[in-house]
Parts: sequence; C-alpha cells; structure tokens
Amino acid sequence: MKLIRYRDSAGINRFASQTEDAIFEIEGSIFGDFTVTGRPADVQKKLAPIEPVAIYCIGLNYLFHAQEGGLPKPDYPILFMKAPSTVQNPGDPIEIPRHLKSEKVDYECELAVVIGKQCKNVSREKALDYVLGYTCGHDVSARDWQIQYGGSQWCKGKTFDTFCPLGPCLVTPDEIANPNDLKIKTILNGETMQDWNTNDMIFDVPGLIEFLSGSTTLMPGTVILTGTPHGVGLARKPPVYLKEGDSVTIEIEKIGSLTNPVIDEPMQ
Repeated sequence: MKLIRYRDSAGINRFASQTEDAIFEIEGSIFGDFTVTGRPADVQKKLAPIEPVAIYCIGLNYLFHAQEGGLPKPDYPILFMKAPSTVQNPGDPIEIPRHLKSEKVDYECELAVVIGKQCKNVSREKALDYVLGYTCGHDVSARDWQIQYGGSQWCKGKTFDTFCPLGPCLVTPDEIANPNDLKIKTILNGETMQDWNTNDMIFDVPGLIEFLSGSTTLMPGTVILTGTPHGVGLARKPPVYLKEGDSVTIEIEKIGSLTNPVIDEPMQ
C-alpha cells in the first residue's frame, strides 16, 4: 500500500491511500488500526508522508561511497541526527543557507525507513516487523559546515531548515519485501548524478534497526536515513553543489520520485 499525507481544503492534515487511479481517505491511526474508506481524498497539497519524532542518519554506509571519499569501511554504523525541523514536503524548496552562509550544499539520495511500533533491543531477524514503511529521503548537506566549521560534528551541516525532504509517499513493507535490493538515484537538472542499488549498503536495513534499537527505544514515527551511494557533489572533480534555480529529484524503485526546487534562503 502507498500512503500519503496531505492537507485538505479545510487546512487539516490527513492520511490517504494512493492507487494508480485514485486517492482514498483513511480513518484511524497509521500507527495502529486504520481503514481505507471509499471516499475520495480532498488533496489540496501533498505533504511529507511522516512527521518524524526523531531522524537517525547513517554516514558512509555504501561501500563505493566510502571508497570515493578515501575512507575506510566502518566497523560500526556512523551515526548522526537531523532535527525534525529539517523536513520538507515534496515540491517545496530546499533553501541554501544565506544567514549562516554555505557555499557547498550537496545532494544525497537515501532510502528512508519509518518505524511503526515502539522497539528496543530488536534482533535483525525481527527488525523488519517494526517497519511501517519506506520513502525517498534527501540528506541535504552543507559540506563547509559539516567538515570545516562543525567542530568535528556533522549535525550543523546536516540540520539546516529544509535539509530533509521526504516523499512522495510511504510504501508499506508488503510491497517491498527486501529494502536492500532497490535501485536508487539522484537527478540534478535532468542529469543523473547518483545511480546505484541499496544492495551496496555496508550495514543493511535489519542490521541498522538492530543497532539503533540497542539499549535505545525507537518510537513510532522515527525515521532512519540509511546512507547514500557514490556520486555525491563533494567527490566530483570539480565539485558540484546545489544553487538557486536547480531542481533535484530522488528516485527509488517501487517508491517513486521526490522532486524539490532549490532557492536561496529568503532574508528577513
């Protein structure tokens, strides 16, 4: 099933089930019991398919991406976090920071995993039982703040407003039996920049859930960004960074396409 979150004509945010032919309202909680009604959804604006309670992000989780940066294969998942305020809707702009200025804003296509049930100390064998669904994630990264000005921590360069577009829908696990066998790509202004497969992950999705839930409670609505493949702008010669006027699309097999324009941060 494909789930979307949307705003209706009354300004109320709701969930719906999307098929090839129609979008129907949902009654109940997507984290519990819900029913797909026969009523067409009054979709005025599509929103990011989840409002995360937390966003856990994994760095250097694709083998070829680690190699393109000249970095060793990590022994354990490299973890950082984004603030929930980074989330951006499909079609809404990614803002290049101008108040706290960045000139090196990069793209990163990522498979996003949404946790549907509270979990702690979950084994990899049972890990996928806790997944609500999968969506496209864009780990937008200000490389200058990540590498030069971040005091050895990645969070500042990763957590500017609009730096985590999600969408266009949430695909339930019955449609994605193996999250580590999906084509994934980034398209910038019509040019394919990243084009790989989630089977190149160093730590697969069940392993990440096992690791992240170790001695740590993951709440429903937790989003896990699972890393990006090679081809990022930082590693190109010369580097390629996002700029005002760009359009960037994240595509993942069986999920769809997430497109956002790029603008400079409005100065107030």
